[in-house]
Amino acid sequence: MTTPRIRALALCIFHHDGRILVNEALDPVTGKPFLRPIGGGIEFGETSAQAVLREVDEELGLSITDVRLLGTLENIFTYAGTPGHEIVQVYDAKFVDASVYELLHLDAQESDGAAFVAKWLALDSITGETPLVPAGLYELLKKVVLPDGCSVISNSAV
Repeated sequence: MTTPRIRALALCIFHHDGRILVNEALDPVTGKPFLRPIGGGIEFGETSAQAVLREVDEELGLSITDVRLLGTLENIFTYAGTPGHEIVQVYDAKFVDASVYELLHLDAQESDGAAFVAKWLALDSITGETPLVPAGLYELLKKVVLPDGCSVISNSAV
């Protein structure tokens, strides 16, 4: 059994036309679905911004630009029957290749080789049935104003 620890994560919000890019997954114990942005663990010796660049490259094989910190969340949860605790740096960025925004989904891969599909999901379709994680992310996105003066989540989407 491993000693419980707090895990440092960096996640990236990609948004376009009222949609965000997420991975839909299931808790293997409860069977409940959840949505999570692209990203993952921060490795020793790298900044959270460097982790976002690496994770997006590893998972999607794509380059990003305009990486900007949106905020920090603390997430205490249970997954697969095991308690977890994360400190999450949440970033916003843009894909260098603008054609990515026109795709319905992107084939992706976890660092352990497991394949998953990242899909563009309308923000107004997010419900408590399939929550956006980590806890507090949706609320953070409602507060964020982007450099162009727009919000990630418009008032009509909430």
